This record gives sequence, C-alpha cells and structure tokens, in this order.
Amino acid sequence: MDDVQTTAVEISEDESIVNEADKISNRRYLRPREIVAFLLTTFGQKNLNQYAGAYRQFFMISFLGLSGSAYGLIVFIESLYDAADDSISGLIIDRTRTRWGRLRPYLLLPTPFWAIASVMLFSAPVFLETNASRIIWAIVGIFVFNLGMSYFNAWNILLYNITPNIRERDSLIGTSKFFELFGTYITSLVPFFVDFLPGASKGKIGMQSVYTYFAIVMAVIAGATAIYGFKALRERVPLANKDDMQQISIWQSFKNAFKNKPLFILLLSSFFAGFKSVGATNESFFWLHNTGKLSNAVLCSLFTGIPAYFMTPLAPKIARKIGARNAAALGGIFAGVFYFILFLVNPYKNISNQYVALAVTTVLLTLAGFPNGVLNVCGAILQGDVYDYSEWKTGVRNEALVATVSGYFQKLSNSVMGLLGGAVITWIGYTAQKDELGNVIRATEPNVLFGFFFLFSVVPAIARFLYGITLLFFPIHGKFKEQMNEELAVRRLEKIKANEAESALPVETEETDGIDE
Repeated sequence: MDDVQTTAVEISEDESIVNEADKISNRRYLRPREIVAFLLTTFGQKNLNQYAGAYRQFFMISFLGLSGSAYGLIVFIESLYDAADDSISGLIIDRTRTRWGRLRPYLLLPTPFWAIASVMLFSAPVFLETNASRIIWAIVGIFVFNLGMSYFNAWNILLYNITPNIRERDSLIGTSKFFELFGTYITSLVPFFVDFLPGASKGKIGMQSVYTYFAIVMAVIAGATAIYGFKALRERVPLANKDDMQQISIWQSFKNAFKNKPLFILLLSSFFAGFKSVGATNESFFWLHNTGKLSNAVLCSLFTGIPAYFMTPLAPKIARKIGARNAAALGGIFAGVFYFILFLVNPYKNISNQYVALAVTTVLLTLAGFPNGVLNVCGAILQGDVYDYSEWKTGVRNEALVATVSGYFQKLSNSVMGLLGGAVITWIGYTAQKDELGNVIRATEPNVLFGFFFLFSVVPAIARFLYGITLLFFPIHGKFKEQMNEELAVRRLEKIKANEAESALPVETEETDGIDE
C-alpha cells in the first residue's frame, strides 16, 4: 500500500513538473522594446552584410584594380583564417559569463572593427601604386571586417536565448526576416545613385566615391543599432554553470558538435546553397554589361522583392503546417526550376527590345524568388532546431561552438565559392576598362556576356536544386521534434530549480519575467 502511495506521489510530482514546464515554455517573454531592439539590430547588420557581400568584389576588381584570380585567392586565404578565428571566438563566447549575459557584450565589440574595415573595403587610396600594396590593403580590410563578424556571431545565437518559448521564437524569426526586407532597399539604391547621382556625369563625383560614402553610412547604421540592441535585450534560456562547463573539456565539446547529425545535413544543404553566391557576387557585372545599366537591378528589385513581403509573415505558419524542413526543401526546388527557365529563355540575347527583355527577366526572377521569404525564415528555424538538438543530446547549450563547427564548413564553402567567384571573371576573359573619369566601360564581347549570364542564372539554379533535395534528409521533424522540445522544457525547468537552490537567491517571478497572454 505504501509503495502504491509513493508511486502515486512520484507520478503527481512528475505531472506537476511537466505542467509547470509547459506553462513556462508557452509564456510570452518578449517586451515590445526588446522586439524593436532586435529588429533594428537585425536591420543594421543586414544592411552592412548585404552591402559588403553585394559590392565588395565588384569594387575591388573594378576600382582597387585587383585581378579576378587575385581576388579569388584572397577569399580562399580569408576562409582559412576565418576557420581558425571562429574556433577561438566560439569557445570564448560559449564560456563567457558576465553581468550583462553571455552574448550581449559581443554586440559592442565589433563596432570599431566595422568602422575601420568598411572604409578599407570600399576605398582605393592613390598611394597604393603596386599590385602587392593593393592586395595587402584588400587583405587587411577583409580580415578586420571578418574579425568583427566572428564575435558578432553571438548576435545570431542571441535569437535562440532571449526566449525559451519556441513559438514566440519562430514568430520573432518571421518578424525579423520581414523587417530585413526593408534593409535590402538601402543597398539596392547604390546602382541608382551610380547611374543618376546629380553631378556624376559632370565629373564632380565618380562611381568610386558613391561606394565609399555608402560604406560609411552602412557602418554607422550597424554600429548604432548594435549598441541599442545591447542596452535593450535580455537572455533568458538557462545556461550550464561554470562547474558543468568545466566537466566538459574543449575536446569533448568539439566531439559533441561533430556528432550532431542534423547539423551536418544542414551544413551540406548550406554548402550547396553557397553556390548561389558565385552568381550573386557577380550580379553587378551582369546588370552593367549585359543590360547596360546598374540601375536596371534597382528597377527589377522593385518587383522581385514583392513576394517576400507576403511569404515572410506566412512562413512561420507554413512551417507549423508542413514542417520547416519540408517548406524549405520545396521552396529550394521551386526556385531552381525558374532560374533554369531564365537560362533557357535568355532574354537579353533572344529579345531585341531591351524593355521587354528587362520585363521578362523581372518576371522570371520574381517567380524564382517567390519562396525566398520562406527559405529565410525556415533556415533560421532549422538552425534553432540544431541548437536545441545539441542541448537535448549533450545537456549543455553550446551554440557558439556548434556555430564554430558550422563555420568550418561554411568557410570551406566560402573558399570554394570565393575562389570560383573571382576565377570565373578571369576565365571568361573579362578585364575592366575605364573612361577618363574612372568609370567602368560596358563590355561587348559575346563570350564575356554569356559568362556573366551563366553565372546569373544557371549557377543559382543548381544551388537551389541541391539545397532543397539535401534538406529532405534533415531528421528534426514531426513527432521527433515535438518529443524533443517537451523533454527540453522539463530539463530547463529542473535546471532553473537547481540553480535557484544552489544560489539561495530570489529569482524573478512569472509576473515580472513574462507577459501574460
């Protein structure tokens, strides 16, 4: 009889823990000020990354005077350096414990690096008279920029630590990805200013200066929003204490990360998706030389970005309905189909009217970009699933180290794509020609124009196909994902209670830490 009563008490206690864990997991945590801060910081980072990623290669080849092969080699060296740097920063971030939290201090650290690097990446000082000096200038600028970004990786991890509510987190991902869409408009205005800025045709300001001024603006926006994010945000997901971290050696931490099977499926899909960057980094060449004006990219983007405004807010709901894995996989395959159709149609070769060619290009790119909002949101959701899986599997939340392992493969991808992205410019036989003002002259060689178009259409098609097919093997999905999240909620509650008992200090109550529905 006593045994039965004891068992009943234990069952009652277990049910109580599960119910309390469910209550904590479903509570709303994020205050409006925090949501605004997160969105603004995301906006600033998106602007800077988008600007550097879209125009760095074009600027360094066209204005700094690097050859395509030299730039590709620099990117290859960059990836090797980043792999080592990310390993160090990942370990440091995971083991950081400060009065401001584990991740928030790293919102401030990168700002001076961005200020220096943004000027170096988009300037070509007259004292750089030799190829060697220009290469060194480019390497230093790129390495300083990446050093700041290595520690700002903590920002990407912070998203998964400011609320333990999975649904609230996914909603914030959707909202932030929607807000990011507005950030792309700032960088997309660059070609418009290059083509139509008053005084440009009169020699008062050249193309090079436009890129330099925009770089400074991007760095200021990113730095200011990061500082605000540091002040407004909080970290809420319970961490392993120092004793727990000391019990897991650095080597064991790496082994745990490398045994994370879902991580490697996601990395493989990202590696394939990275092939799209070979075309993306060369888009400016396509718009200038194939279509005649850089500003055509702006006109096209006014329409191609429209689907994202509808699909991004719907993405969290789609992910809940069919699963983030399935949504991302289908979206990738869908995009690949329309990129390949663009290649078959080849508007700027087969359509004589340039306005019609631009219209056809815009329609096909809009269809190819239709699932982009879903891909962006679901990609972030899947990354969160990987972090949660690591915590479920090992008992320790070490996102920075998991991100470091991701970094190794991402850098491998970047090295291959960077080497290809620069080398293909040399392979297709392109050399930048300039007029007396230093502005780039449009190329007319058929093989060069075909090369730019191939990079613009076929490479993204292959990348999207491989990305979608690979994700079909991502295992955190359906029933398994539900069970994993339920077990995590119970473990986190137990960890909170254990930490509370050890410290014997009062903790914030539900009323002070959460926001009632």
